[in-house]
Amino acid sequence: MNRIDKKFQELRDQGTSAFMPYVCAGDPNPELTPKLLLTLEEAGADLIELGVPFSDPIADGPTVQRASERALKHNISLQQILEIVASVRKATDIPIALMSYYNPIFRMGEETFCKAAQAAGVDGLIVPDMPPEQAKPLLEVAPRYDLATIFLVAPTSPPERMQLIASVSTGFIYCVSVTGVTGARAMLSDEVAPMIAELRKHTDKPIGVGFGVSTSEQATQVAQVADGVIVGSAIINVYEKHINTEAKLLTAVKQFASDLAAGVKV
Repeated sequence: MNRIDKKFQELRDQGTSAFMPYVCAGDPNPELTPKLLLTLEEAGADLIELGVPFSDPIADGPTVQRASERALKHNISLQQILEIVASVRKATDIPIALMSYYNPIFRMGEETFCKAAQAAGVDGLIVPDMPPEQAKPLLEVAPRYDLATIFLVAPTSPPERMQLIASVSTGFIYCVSVTGVTGARAMLSDEVAPMIAELRKHTDKPIGVGFGVSTSEQATQVAQVADGVIVGSAIINVYEKHINTEAKLLTAVKQFASDLAAGVKV
């Protein structure tokens, strides 16, 4: 079991769900990313989803798009992001899943990337633009480097597709709460609970829910039916208000993330 497996097993034994914040590597600058990750852990994060900025983030809404644009202005590369993970590993053992579109991985090469990711301390991979049918090269390589392969289920996924996605997913399965892109939302979709109930018929693997969770109350609702609660855009919205003042940014993120973590653990 890698860190992701161990964490979900630990939380299941405790009868609670995982708080899984997302941040975009390099936003607002590469030097701040390690501090953000450690701050989120201090606030109660159980796992971290670390985004690899990309010029055409088709699954992401305006908030994550802005984060990617800011990060890319620093010319941050996939190799630099792995170096950030390696630096964070000196201070923490928290599970880290990279969320990357396929192009940066393809350019580096699946074998080279997976070897480097394992060496840096990455635990899992989320590739939102790679369906299982096209994932054979990565699915062949990733297990050799103890990297979880995390695929996405959507509200539109029929039962037979859920079964396919569950069969190739390791670590956890990422449930997209809405048909659309990432972004904070005022209300949770009423499709979440039925989607998870159907998915549970096909797997006992952990299920994380993201895309739209924005408040502590929403985190509580999701935690009642899922094994993990993923929050990204709402966290970015908080630190955008203090983007030029590091101390205020980290304080605001810690307070907001602490509230979310408390909601997950209710």
